[in-house]
Amino acid sequence: MQFQVVFLGTAGSMPTPTRSLPCIAIRIMGELILFDCGEGAQRQIIRAGLGFPSKLRIFISHLHGDHVLGLPGMLQTLSLLGREVPLEIYGPPGVRDFIDAVSTTVRFLLTFDIIVNEVSEGLVFEGQKYVVRASWVDHTIPCLAYAIEEKPKPGTFYPEKALALGVPKGPLWKRLQMGSPVKLSNGRIITPNQVLGPPKPGVKVVYSGDTRPCRSVIELARNADLLIHEATFDDSLVDRAGRDGHSTASQAAEVALKAKAKRLALIHVSARYEDKLELILSQAKRVFPNTFLAEDFQVIDFYPKFAIGRVGHESAS
Repeated sequence: MQFQVVFLGTAGSMPTPTRSLPCIAIRIMGELILFDCGEGAQRQIIRAGLGFPSKLRIFISHLHGDHVLGLPGMLQTLSLLGREVPLEIYGPPGVRDFIDAVSTTVRFLLTFDIIVNEVSEGLVFEGQKYVVRASWVDHTIPCLAYAIEEKPKPGTFYPEKALALGVPKGPLWKRLQMGSPVKLSNGRIITPNQVLGPPKPGVKVVYSGDTRPCRSVIELARNADLLIHEATFDDSLVDRAGRDGHSTASQAAEVALKAKAKRLALIHVSARYEDKLELILSQAKRVFPNTFLAEDFQVIDFYPKFAIGRVGHESAS
């Protein structure tokens, strides 16, 4: 089982010596999902050792430059690597025009098709093992927050129930554990609910995009295992945050608290705090103690247990 979050870019608006522009990678069962694609995202992927798998999808929150200007470089890199599998890109209305403009004005040969999906709120993608949902947030231009949720997993398997029903130990047990009914030699059908406990919820991670604090993010992040929320400014600039369509550290923490999220990761921090990051973190932790300030190349693993580490380093709980 794999569900891993890799922070590739955690700065806001402009990069700093230690932080690249917004890009969050999710590795889930052999697939790679990107939320936003700031400048140099493909270099961050290479440095992180993530590779460019065929199952790659990109979800764009909005069309401000710091969130999308990495797409042209990403497309060129994928072409130079000889990609042939179509690339799926999701985002708000306008993302197709942006991709078309890049394709017609930046002179490089695309070796693959681009499938652009302009989406609104609700279910925007469903895979075999997970779904992606979106909600509109409160920014200065149309902007989406995204939630990626594992589908519920089969509950605890009870061997004694299986034996009592006449299911012999072996391959039939495995099929029942995976959620499939089985047929016994006498023709009797045994269903998973007869030998399994209640389904177990999967991991849920929410990415806010750029936003003022708003109800839609609270609802999207309800009971999330991890909320990744922008915290562009410290609390003294709350009026500036409101005018610019952003959140302060404490406002992000209030969202996590109201959503009953398990953990909060702060990103999109203004470059003005490059030497004062503790200020942002301390303000948020006063409201929501289980907060951390995400850094480029930080890695969150959810299996076999929650752990925080860095690319190329051992994880620590």
